[in-house]
Amino acid sequence: MDIKLDPSRDDLPLMANTSHILVKHYVLDLDVDFESQIIEGTIVLFFESGNRFKKWSSSTEVACRSESNEACRFRMPEPYQIPVTSTKTFSSKIGYDDFVICGKGGKDTSGKDGNHGNQEQASGISSSKHCCDAGNHGSEEFLLVLDCCDLSVLKVEEVDVAAAPGIEKFTRSPELRNQIVHDLVALPADRWREQLDCYARCSQAPGCGELLFDTDPWSLQIRKTGAQTATDFPHAIRIRYRTKPQGRSVTWTSDQSGRPCVYTVGSPINNRALFPCQEPPVAMSTWQATVRAAASFVVLMSGENSAKPTQLREGYSSWYYYVTMPMPASTFTIAVGSWTEVKPEICSPNDLAIERSSSPSEADFRYVGFCGHMEYPCRFQNASATTQKIIPHRVFAPVCLKSACQETLLPLIPPCLSAAYCVLGTHPFSRLDILIVPANFSSLGMASPHIVFLSQSTLTGMSQLCGTRLCHEIAHAWFGLAIGARDWTEEWLSEGFATHLEDVFWAKAQQLAPHEAQEQQELRACLRWHRLQDEVQNSPEEMQVLRPNKEKTGHVSDSGSSVIRHGLNPEKVFMQVHYLKGYFLLRFLAKRLGEDTYFSFLRKFVHTFHGQLILSQDFLQMLLENIPEEKRPELSVGNIFRDWLESSGIPQPLQRERQARAECGLAQQVSAEVAKWVRVNRRPRKRKRKDREEVFEKVRHRWCELIVKHKYTKAYRDVERFLQEDQAMGIYLYGELMLSEDPRQQHLARRCFELSKEQMDRSSAEVVAEMLF
Repeated sequence: MDIKLDPSRDDLPLMANTSHILVKHYVLDLDVDFESQIIEGTIVLFFESGNRFKKWSSSTEVACRSESNEACRFRMPEPYQIPVTSTKTFSSKIGYDDFVICGKGGKDTSGKDGNHGNQEQASGISSSKHCCDAGNHGSEEFLLVLDCCDLSVLKVEEVDVAAAPGIEKFTRSPELRNQIVHDLVALPADRWREQLDCYARCSQAPGCGELLFDTDPWSLQIRKTGAQTATDFPHAIRIRYRTKPQGRSVTWTSDQSGRPCVYTVGSPINNRALFPCQEPPVAMSTWQATVRAAASFVVLMSGENSAKPTQLREGYSSWYYYVTMPMPASTFTIAVGSWTEVKPEICSPNDLAIERSSSPSEADFRYVGFCGHMEYPCRFQNASATTQKIIPHRVFAPVCLKSACQETLLPLIPPCLSAAYCVLGTHPFSRLDILIVPANFSSLGMASPHIVFLSQSTLTGMSQLCGTRLCHEIAHAWFGLAIGARDWTEEWLSEGFATHLEDVFWAKAQQLAPHEAQEQQELRACLRWHRLQDEVQNSPEEMQVLRPNKEKTGHVSDSGSSVIRHGLNPEKVFMQVHYLKGYFLLRFLAKRLGEDTYFSFLRKFVHTFHGQLILSQDFLQMLLENIPEEKRPELSVGNIFRDWLESSGIPQPLQRERQARAECGLAQQVSAEVAKWVRVNRRPRKRKRKDREEVFEKVRHRWCELIVKHKYTKAYRDVERFLQEDQAMGIYLYGELMLSEDPRQQHLARRCFELSKEQMDRSSAEVVAEMLF
């Protein structure tokens, strides 16, 4: 795999050598400084290796590649005294200079020639032979490769876990540090509290030797002198680092009330600019994190506990979260801001019951069924969790959106959670936080373990948009999180399922009669059909394929590294083909089986595969095994791959179905209503400004489309407001403004972009700039 990729246009490299060694747990200890826009601190990684991790052989793909020997040099940092952790450590911003990552304990002093100080030369590591010579493997040392980008790495050291207090139960022998980590990782699920406590104490143990490290634009590479295999390599290491203000995993911005905040934006590069990690999904890990910030800020994070602040020195607070269900590092999410918790004005008895329920104790885990995943405290094995229709939940938002959340969002959460439980069964996660994120968020929603981000756009108008988007993100708890794709190119396994399930959840949440639910779903299918047709006409064919790697799907190099095709293409963020084609495939299969049979199977599938990673064939093979013979003509894994997953354009079965289908009754009513209002609007009439404002609030996006289409100049201020406040939905409107070829509309688009671009998500800004210039 070639790492010399264009950072903004090509495929996304996953560099971590997960075939040799796996991170099992992260302990993060971080300070958030809004003055310098830097997150700084340490991360301790606990590893596991096995008998399969032999000494490097000629078949192993070496991760360190470069054009010159100089680029592969390793750094031995100068002696570095770790300062007392403080959110005021830095008074000025760190510069952003072409991914250069410093290897010393102060500012970045690395030169372009690859020389990093006299100490490095004294160490005898003056050529790339130690990591890049493919010929002489007998003398090579094991190289740990982590995914890392836009970070300043200051120090890497082995952790002396044997010196941690209370670790005597494992062993006190310093020679057996790796055995201590192995025993700690292997603790049974019912001892998870003890395990977290031991991880925390080990993470605070002193260092016992600095490790050599170096970087390239996409990775951090670490080795220990004399450690030739993954088994010999330290199984607990501490990395001290700091983020950069322009790092692409988080965005520093202001919320809708004008207060500073920072949050993970669902970046194409995931979390590698937030902390060094193993990005490939196979690296399933747990984590715990302590985050300090000024006391006026609230820290929200992917965590099983509803964290409360601990007061530190005057003006600062600490927040602690943990996760015991192994998840890919890409699912880690954090948001720090002056959020206010939104509570109902009147608390019902049901709300109080939910509030009282908390994380299950160790005694609650009665192993009532078999699970196929690695061992963790699983809710599917918890008798009380399996009957919990509505999990505890909190809502956070900028203070200016509090009343909108109370009116629109809060009433929807219990029925949507209950509907999801009725369809799929046990909630995989014990609680849920929902945050209304800043206006620069480029999507309507994003789901992570225990936390969902929603755009403020979902709060406008009637409950339809908020309800359907909430159902979509809730569905990701099962498909996308509890069950993940082993190969990230198979996005349809997450987005296709969530899109299909959102309709089912929302119909149940509304308590629609069966015929009403069917009509609503038929109407939404009709709208998606037209959207899919537009999508395939206006996107590159190679980006319309749901399984682009075909028979190589899920394959990685010998080291575990791989490439995500089109992973860095900014246009991909706004494509919906994986949502839509995946949705229509699942809809097609549900109709072939019958709705009752299909959803009964889906519950069985969830119970079989939760906590695991899957490929398309895992789902399809199990599905076909549950289809009676008489319903399986022309239906096979191979046919589905050919017709739906491995071809561009509209799938042929879907073409035939849509051609044979008459327009549903609800769609006919909509068409008749549209025709009526076209006739009415031909009559001259005056509209009060207040009426127009009410229309704008209820149907903002459609209203703005009509303004652009009809060049209604009196309402251009509404378009300008929409593009600044609803960036999650405004990207497409920029395209409409430019396609109109109207100079005034194009000027409006460029002016709005100039006002918003500094706050926009990077992918959004790149796509819009390409439209405008």
